[in-house]
Amino acid sequence: MSASPTRRAFLKGKVQEVLRQRPPGVGPEAEFHDACTQCGECATACPEGIIMKDAGERPFLDFNAGACTFCHACTDACDFGALTPENEWLWRGDVGNNCLSLNGVNCRTCEDHCDQRAIGFQLQTGGRAQPVLDEDLCNGCGGCSMACPVGAISFKKIKSETEARP
Repeated sequence: MSASPTRRAFLKGKVQEVLRQRPPGVGPEAEFHDACTQCGECATACPEGIIMKDAGERPFLDFNAGACTFCHACTDACDFGALTPENEWLWRGDVGNNCLSLNGVNCRTCEDHCDQRAIGFQLQTGGRAQPVLDEDLCNGCGGCSMACPVGAISFKKIKSETEARP
């Protein structure tokens, strides 16, 4: 996850607060905070059981519990507009330096669990392999993260298509 705090967190003096991966269908964080009633209906509706509550009782995704199938049961359950299917999912995987393959241990678990085939490996010298993640193929489902034995996969928020246009 991103280590930079949101503007709202910074202004509240919570500079250590990290940006959480909210369920699919979430818009800008400030709008989500205003619309979310912390009812928990999205978590109850999630067939994968990956929606948990943070310290503020708002939902976030825990990929240690499983991967997201983007079934949109959470958005269907949200009656308050905090989660809407029109909002883009802006999270993509990111492989950290503690990846076993980067450190000479033969591991391709993330590649095996990636249904999108977004992760590949490029052989390096010394028995190492460089993980290569294709952001165009990655849908941010968390399947790779859930499977990684050392927790080397985190997620970063990308710019939306509307933000990327000049």
